[in-house]
Amino acid sequence: MDSDHDRGSAGGGKDAWPQALNRPAEGRDTPEAIPPTTSMPVADPLVTGRGMAGLSTPYQVVAALALSLIGLLACTQVAMVFLHVAPSNTLTKQHGKSIDRWIYPEFEQNWKLFAPNPLQQNVAVHVRADVVGADGRHTTRWMNLTHEDAKGIRGNLFPSHVHQNELRRGWDFYVNSHDSENRPNGLRGDLSERYVRRIAMLRLSERDYGGTIERIQLRSATSSIAPPPWSTEKISTRPVYRVLPWWTVNPDDLPEHAAEQRRDAARAEADQ
Repeated sequence: MDSDHDRGSAGGGKDAWPQALNRPAEGRDTPEAIPPTTSMPVADPLVTGRGMAGLSTPYQVVAALALSLIGLLACTQVAMVFLHVAPSNTLTKQHGKSIDRWIYPEFEQNWKLFAPNPLQQNVAVHVRADVVGADGRHTTRWMNLTHEDAKGIRGNLFPSHVHQNELRRGWDFYVNSHDSENRPNGLRGDLSERYVRRIAMLRLSERDYGGTIERIQLRSATSSIAPPPWSTEKISTRPVYRVLPWWTVNPDDLPEHAAEQRRDAARAEADQ
């Protein structure tokens, strides 16, 4: 038994394992030292997220000036738009020209604040043409340009800006620059006439009337919107027509001539 015990103790038998396991960790024989774990640097919460406070003094001054300028411009824009759409008051009477210079043309607003009489009418623009062909002269039927635009808008998730605004704004331009006798009341009268004629000729050129269009005539049909069924108000919905005189078509009114003018202007700019 003594020999077995000596053999087990000296030769590393079973009885040696509990002694080895009970030794401290630093006293065990290891092939190589385990390197200490490298810790990642922790960001100081007082340094991060300070915004402008983390900038140097010159940059803080520049950032403060930029924010002040942006805030001033934003407040000025809001004030100008408010005065533009507000009813007539002392400020708009004294500084109306300055407000218009700020608003037009980039920030134009087509609505009024506290409008006392919102639009309750439908306005349709019609055109007809005097055509000369091989079989003589004839006048076409009235063509409802507004109805054609409405067909391009209904059911369209992304309607064209032309269908929505070109004819409507052009007719408003003409009405606001002419009196009830269709006489121009300012320098913009002639410009509005040429603009409306070109719109009409652009629409008529999409159709074949079997000849050359020499004259065109436009009219508007204005009808009031019917009141709701529960209202006792009585309003006539019969259209009221405003008929313009016949206009002789000039070469400048033709779409082909306008396209040639744009190409010539583009070539002239390229040559310069």
